[in-house]
Amino acid sequence: MRYEAVRGGMDTVEAADYFDLAFPSDPRVAPDGESVAFVRTVPSDDETTESTVYLASTGGGDPRRFTVAEGRDSEPRFSPSGDRLAFVSTRGGDDDRAQLWVVPTDGGEARQVTDVVGGVSGVAWGPAGERIAFLQEASAEDRESGRDLAVPEGFEPEDPDPRVIDRTVYRAAQRYFDGTRSHVYVVALGGDAPGNDDEVRRVTDGDVDFRSPSWGGGDTLYYAEEVGADPDDSIEYALVAHDLASDEADRLHRTTASMPVVAATADGRVAHTSQEPDRASLRPTELHVFDRESGEVADATAALDRSLGYDVDPQWGPDGEFLYVTAADAGSVPVWRVPWAGGDPERVVADGHVSAVDVGSDLVAFARSEWDHPGDVFVATKGGGETNRLTRLNSDYLDGRAVARPEELRVETGGDVAPTTADGEAAADGTELQVWVLTPPSFGDLNDGDEQLPLVVEVHGGPHAMWSTAGTMWHEFQTLAARGYAVFWSNPRGSTGYGEAFAAAIADDWGATTAADVLAGVDSVTDRPGVDADQVFLTGGSFGGFMAAWLVGTTDRFEAAVSQRGVYDLVGFYGSTDAAYKLVEGDFGATPWDDHGGLWEKSPVAYCDRVTTPTLVLHSDEDYRTPANTAELFHRGLRKHGVDTRLVRYPREGHELSRSGEPGHVVDRLERIARWFDGYSEYHDAARALDRPTDAGLTAGADEDDGDAESADGE
Repeated sequence: MRYEAVRGGMDTVEAADYFDLAFPSDPRVAPDGESVAFVRTVPSDDETTESTVYLASTGGGDPRRFTVAEGRDSEPRFSPSGDRLAFVSTRGGDDDRAQLWVVPTDGGEARQVTDVVGGVSGVAWGPAGERIAFLQEASAEDRESGRDLAVPEGFEPEDPDPRVIDRTVYRAAQRYFDGTRSHVYVVALGGDAPGNDDEVRRVTDGDVDFRSPSWGGGDTLYYAEEVGADPDDSIEYALVAHDLASDEADRLHRTTASMPVVAATADGRVAHTSQEPDRASLRPTELHVFDRESGEVADATAALDRSLGYDVDPQWGPDGEFLYVTAADAGSVPVWRVPWAGGDPERVVADGHVSAVDVGSDLVAFARSEWDHPGDVFVATKGGGETNRLTRLNSDYLDGRAVARPEELRVETGGDVAPTTADGEAAADGTELQVWVLTPPSFGDLNDGDEQLPLVVEVHGGPHAMWSTAGTMWHEFQTLAARGYAVFWSNPRGSTGYGEAFAAAIADDWGATTAADVLAGVDSVTDRPGVDADQVFLTGGSFGGFMAAWLVGTTDRFEAAVSQRGVYDLVGFYGSTDAAYKLVEGDFGATPWDDHGGLWEKSPVAYCDRVTTPTLVLHSDEDYRTPANTAELFHRGLRKHGVDTRLVRYPREGHELSRSGEPGHVVDRLERIARWFDGYSEYHDAARALDRPTDAGLTAGADEDDGDAESADGE
């Protein structure tokens, strides 16, 4: 019996509900512990979002907006005394150059303290509250002319014409570098009185990138300097101690990490991220501490067989004995604290998906999403003994929505794949996998079989990433379930959160190992009477897009598929991506020159001639992580072999479309996925998307913008 979605009673989650959701980020504890500043982001219209700073009292009560809704605010940072709040904002500008602002915390107008050509990020207050360090992307010409210190009146930057490339990596995310490098700056605050001008000083120089400024004691500023014969082609960096009084910089230590992060103490202990350089993409990111007094390096995370979260910077606790980090762990993202010299890690926050953390003198603030909400701000004691929820940003929305709870399952790896660890040792089949299945809110038990559901299979990106029951996929999973699908997702081998050997098990072959694990999970779910094993659909983004294309080329298991922002040709990806080409060198131990044939055989596009599954291909025009050229090759291969297909391209978007793209595009993408599946589903009364007008069934999107891509399919 087919399941019929219940439309009465409470509303269910829909794609267009994205416009109604608010998301928290970057919580920061005030020095007195009485409030937490955070950024609240909500969609404004199809093309823009509003990001403003809010304050939440740790004693209770509703959070209040602290900055005006003009431009996009980010990086709120309390001064050491707590009397001022610095933040970064695009307000007042006619472009996207973010500047540094400072506002009194007891009320008053915010004051712009920089007007620099390259924008501001990486904000860090000096210990006396008189200076603020920051990063800026500036070119040699900017530095020579002084535009990186103050933009001349009437100056308007121009895009290069032609664009001349002299670097190995010349673009990332969705922008070109155009000769800029990331440098460290310090602004000395002049105060509010007339004539007390703020003075910006550049601390670094040269044709290399500098990262992660962090203050030590007094005049000492620490940061990471990328080094190597070609810094773009190296993950080696130096820890630098810069005495601002004498303007002398001392390289303390060299190490390797793909994302250098530095956190210093006043007594000269410098925590920094580190990875083993041999096939580094298969190695976990660890946290080491360099002690200036002894010259020795301690491995703070030696006892934690997990990779540090790349989106949360490590922080020292107030006593200087512990470091606080996030690291994915078996389907959750906890906050851990680790002794700086090494020792057993402790979970401070164990549940949910933590996306941001700040450590105060007595409290730890964090942003967390869980299965029943897309994100809020919480505080906990330093040891995690008590947790309080400070916000309920989406309470009005959630009060009127039926939200389904995922069911967790454990299955064993399938097939005859013999994965290997990073050391080349075979890992036994039968490895336990963590998977989840989500059904519509009004659906009964999948084991009953009174009604049946079609199944949507989601594959995560990375490949070295991890999914939970929350995080950025909350809205998508709930939307697809509410449309009458069971939704399946998993953490196959290659995922983080289960140890180094598990993450390295896909070395030399992304496709076969992951496919075996995904299909083993699908088998376990479709064995239930409530799931129709003949109505299974597939989607994934980035590495998940690679896997969607791989699976439709190596199996006919799926009725329809949607491949998003994927990698389809490893050789083309190597030559066109940003620094992510290191994934090919690390995960495959190869380059196109020494193993062109092997990389082709492990690329999904090599199997276009075997695909029969109707496959929608979604991509962004300005995606420089997985550039569109390999998507174009995959789409053309499908068309040449008579497969139902369509290529939809989103202008102005990069690799982060599904997470932080223009709201209209975020909704359009999700509605197109559902519409594509509906057209091949026996449970949905819908024509194929190819047989409908390009905008039929869509509530938001860019119909004119993507019309050219779709017209290639005869519409």
